[in-house]
Amino acid sequence: MKVKVPRVPVTHSLRGRLLWFLLAAITMAAVAQAMIAYRSALYDADQIFDYHMQQMALSLRSSAPLANSAAAPNSDPENDDLVVQVWTPDGVQLFRSQSHADLPQRAVLGFSNVRANGTTYRIFSVATSNQTVQVAQDMAVRQRMAGTLALRTVGPIAVMAPMLMLVVWWVVSGSLAPVARVRRQVAARRADDLSPVSDADLPDEVRPLVQELNLLFGRVKTAFDAQQHFVADAAHELRSPLAALKLQVLSLERAADDGARAVAVGRLTAGIERATRLVEQLLVLARQEADDSKLTPQDLTELARRTLGDMAGLAQARQIDLGLHHADQASVAGHPDALVILLRNLIDNAIKYTPAGGTVDVELRRAGNGAVTLCVDDSGPGISPEERERVFDRFYRVPGAGAGGSGLGLAIIKSIAERHGATLALEQSERLGGLRVRIDFPAT
Repeated sequence: MKVKVPRVPVTHSLRGRLLWFLLAAITMAAVAQAMIAYRSALYDADQIFDYHMQQMALSLRSSAPLANSAAAPNSDPENDDLVVQVWTPDGVQLFRSQSHADLPQRAVLGFSNVRANGTTYRIFSVATSNQTVQVAQDMAVRQRMAGTLALRTVGPIAVMAPMLMLVVWWVVSGSLAPVARVRRQVAARRADDLSPVSDADLPDEVRPLVQELNLLFGRVKTAFDAQQHFVADAAHELRSPLAALKLQVLSLERAADDGARAVAVGRLTAGIERATRLVEQLLVLARQEADDSKLTPQDLTELARRTLGDMAGLAQARQIDLGLHHADQASVAGHPDALVILLRNLIDNAIKYTPAGGTVDVELRRAGNGAVTLCVDDSGPGISPEERERVFDRFYRVPGAGAGGSGLGLAIIKSIAERHGATLALEQSERLGGLRVRIDFPAT
């Protein structure tokens, strides 16, 4: 018959530590109990025998003078356990119990220990006006009595200690059975199995760990799913430009004259540039999503001025008026490289979709509570309200958009904004009439 181990809630840690410490404590307690029992029994025996000796001496003190009776040669050795002697004040022995013990002819009043013939005696002496009474007892008698009493006390402990150890092992094993179950569950999992681990019947100290482990599994599963979607989308999007490049190479090979060859080379160059731009944005997006380093205070105003200076050449080539419309001194918690990528993508998108001769303005405003708002306005066609949520999806491009692109710019911007705890919104620019991209950063 299989005995079911009970599951008892515990308030301790690991099984080995519990077992070793508890078993060691039980063993030390048993040894200490045995020593205490022996010392207590010895003390009790001393008290009992001292009382008996005292009462005997007091009884003899009140009796009539006794005649001296010397020890017979064939006296019983058991009489050595208790020896009684009585003297007159001038040292004449009146009485001596039959015993082989040869005690000294002197008396120290009260209790004392005397060593005689290799044996230690406990002696009690009392004196009166006409006699001195001395009662002596072999200490071995007391030790034997103490040993017997201690054995009676230690006997139950010797029986109970193994039983108590077995109970402790049983309770600890039953208490930690859920932990062993979780360990077996995790050990038997496949690498792609990220389902939650059951935290039923777990001790209070272990349950938070398993719950955090389940949260970690959930985050890893989300990351894996996102990565799979990303790889699938990237493979789909790269298929078209690579096929186009292959066609351009075939066109170049079939060019009959220099003019056709020049056209094919131009198309091939443009295709390579688009593919390069797509790969760069894919790498940027993957790097930003994988980065989990700590945020530090950054001067967003200085980063915006630096980015505007870098993008000035592109804006001038497209005849776009690019500038910093308003700039408060703003600091946010973030990564400098990620914030530069966010600013470059915001400004690049605005320049790309703004017609020649248009305007792109950047604003930085700091609220009284320390929050920072970044806005990029352009005079382009804008985005209709029904399309504003979809444009954040990867590789999605607004139908009919004139400018070419991969559809990753706003996805990158959204990913970086979320990592910085900022909110991203697309609005209608009241001042320029185009699109306004607004990012609200929390207070540092």
